[in-house]
Amino acid sequence: CGTRYILSSQELRLSICYMFLRVTKQYLPHVARLCLISTFLEDGIRMWFQWSEQRDYIDGTWNCGYFLASIFVFINLFGQLSGCILVLSRNFVQYACFGLFGIIALQVGVNCLPPPFLSLCRNLALGGGLLLLLAESRSEGKSMFAGVPTMRESSPKQYMQLGGRVLLVLMFMTLLHFDMNFFSILQNIVGTALIILVAIGFKTKLAALTLVIWLFGINIYFNAFWTVPAYKPMHDFLKYDFFQTMSVIGGLLLVVALGPGGVSMDEKKKEW
Repeated sequence: CGTRYILSSQELRLSICYMFLRVTKQYLPHVARLCLISTFLEDGIRMWFQWSEQRDYIDGTWNCGYFLASIFVFINLFGQLSGCILVLSRNFVQYACFGLFGIIALQVGVNCLPPPFLSLCRNLALGGGLLLLLAESRSEGKSMFAGVPTMRESSPKQYMQLGGRVLLVLMFMTLLHFDMNFFSILQNIVGTALIILVAIGFKTKLAALTLVIWLFGINIYFNAFWTVPAYKPMHDFLKYDFFQTMSVIGGLLLVVALGPGGVSMDEKKKEW
């Protein structure tokens, strides 16, 4: 007679996660990169079709004149679209990431100083996604003395992955609700537990995949810009939030695809 083996709930979740990774192994990094640059792609295209409106907005806000306002719009348009093309084509990805970092800093500096807390958290989370993309494109650091045995050290790539994970979880600080109803309390507890797991690198792929599903559902429900007429200001606000959230989802998908890196509890467990 055979023996029956019953999977625990934790083992079942892990098996589902690993099955998902096996099926999507070839496609997941490409989907992650596309999601990650989606906010830059959308903003660059919007700059193209709304050149006059964007120029007038910058001129009206800073009184800098049409010439400087046009230069700002051009830098945003060219920097974002060229960066997206380089990332998707896998050419000069590191330069593209540095350029997109500069675009984030430029937009934060021009639009509002100091930036509101929620906006700052979202932009830092977006920067965390770019940091993970930069880590993916960066080759492992080489030892200073080739062939000489050295103690194990974490390469710059691994520290980039750590910094990217920590910055990504800032996105969820903007989703916490301090209502006293049961659903909000449960959502805060579960969400906080998951972001801590991602930040410290414990059960990282499973926690990141769960956050992807959760964040995607929240994004579709709360940022449904397609339900608001295009002429209303709320349409643009929701659209902006939607694509920024998709970029953070792209960063989390990179964590799912590539793992947490060397500076994580998952990696340290292999040594114990």
